[in-house]
Amino acid sequence: MNYISQNPSVRGGAPPAQTSHKLGSLSKPRWCVTKTKLALGLGVSGVLTAVFGTILVFVGPIVIDQQIVKNVQIDPSNSMSYTMWKDIPVPFFMSVYFFHILNPEEILRGEKPMVEQRGPYVYREYRQKHNITFHDNKTVSYREYRQYHFWRNMSVGNESDVVTVPNMLVLGAAVMMEDMPYFVRIMVSTTFKAFKEGPFLTKTVGELMWGYESKLVDFLKQYFPNMMPVEGKFGLFAEFNNSNTGLFTVFTGVDDIRKVHKVDSWNGLKEVNYWNSRQCNMINGTAGQMWPPFMTKETTLPFYSPDACRSMDLEYQRPGEVAGIPIFRYVAPKTLFANGTDYPPNEGFCPCRQSGIMNVSTCRHDSPSFLSHPHFLNGDPVLREFVLGLSPSEEEHGLFIDIHPETGVPVNVSIKLQLNLFIKSVSGITETGKISPVVIPMLWFAESGFIEGSVLTTFYNNLVLLPAIMEYLQYIFIALGLALIAVSIGLALSEQDNQVNSSVNSSSHNEMQSEKFIGTNKSSKVIQEAHF
Repeated sequence: MNYISQNPSVRGGAPPAQTSHKLGSLSKPRWCVTKTKLALGLGVSGVLTAVFGTILVFVGPIVIDQQIVKNVQIDPSNSMSYTMWKDIPVPFFMSVYFFHILNPEEILRGEKPMVEQRGPYVYREYRQKHNITFHDNKTVSYREYRQYHFWRNMSVGNESDVVTVPNMLVLGAAVMMEDMPYFVRIMVSTTFKAFKEGPFLTKTVGELMWGYESKLVDFLKQYFPNMMPVEGKFGLFAEFNNSNTGLFTVFTGVDDIRKVHKVDSWNGLKEVNYWNSRQCNMINGTAGQMWPPFMTKETTLPFYSPDACRSMDLEYQRPGEVAGIPIFRYVAPKTLFANGTDYPPNEGFCPCRQSGIMNVSTCRHDSPSFLSHPHFLNGDPVLREFVLGLSPSEEEHGLFIDIHPETGVPVNVSIKLQLNLFIKSVSGITETGKISPVVIPMLWFAESGFIEGSVLTTFYNNLVLLPAIMEYLQYIFIALGLALIAVSIGLALSEQDNQVNSSVNSSSHNEMQSEKFIGTNKSSKVIQEAHF
């Protein structure tokens, strides 16, 4: 009896300690507590990250705009942007195309001029600002000097190439003298003959561009100093080289970024006096190099051109991309050189002829000169009917400016203009023969510049790439925050399922243990009774 009662294999149940250990093995494991903390930590981190990303959505654009404002102000303390404004690092080129006259003798007999385009003759253009003076009213004054150097590897020939063009000294002066008394015209014609000046010039490209020796010019400068504007040799671009474009005073944008680069005055003038209406005489926009930032598709591109003696306003055409930089393309409106009949606001530029040419005689010493687009693009078709050899093309002859709208900085520029001369037969001046009245093209030129190299890299990194990264970061933070919150919720749900499963398993195990314990007791009791 004692043997049976003391034998564990016969007792009714396991020792208490052993039973307690087996039940304890069904309680919650320690790693579930760590899982709960992880879910809580991920949830908090996710919320903070998403909130930070949401804040960036609103704060990011403000930070970007502040950076842009800082970089486009004319401020010596901002060395990078100030240096770019002062000494333009973008390579500018001027490409010149001459209209070589093929039939000068026939023109004198009244036939239509026949021309052949020669060029381009390309010049590297260097621009530097001097006499920079800052004023208390947040403006800065300067003179910008230009220099031109012939660029043979981009040209079709040398400056020694010979072309034939109208002689402005003779044919231009003849039109200017048309209303003078007859004997005066006779004297003028005699003077031309004395100095062997004919109606057409055959000169080298270099001479026509930068000047040639003329005894007539020397005579006029000596006895009629107010008649000749040039100091040295007479050339079509003699006034351009080693000269400045006048005293510009522009706003720095320090107090109002919307006014940055806009012209306050030119040569001390708020408006010019060349034209016949206040609207046409107004000096609008910038100096033509940069514009205020934050442009929209409704923004126009006004600028004042001393060479054209007027303000011009380009209009938005389309968006695009240049070297990875988003741009707006601006082009000249069809009405830029329209006459007053076709476009009433241009009436102040008259007296006008056909649409498509602008009379600039009032700012070119009364010479009968006209500006237009190359090959009379967008001009009255009659202009091309009277001159043979012209073929306008929007792609080749249209002017445009590609500008980064966020900063107002041009990244690709091509300004194209044509110089024309009105010629006709003038009684008493025999050099004019029987020339039929015609506006004959002399040359057209394209001033172009394109951001490239280290300038492009700096511009792209600071004003395109970094803002784009900041914009992407805000959405990355929001997405990451939401992902962390989702993982946290998943862990929490997983933990809840584990707890439910553990509770069910524990109950089942306890029931099984209870049944086993009861069954064991019954068996033990039967054995004990059988023994007795």
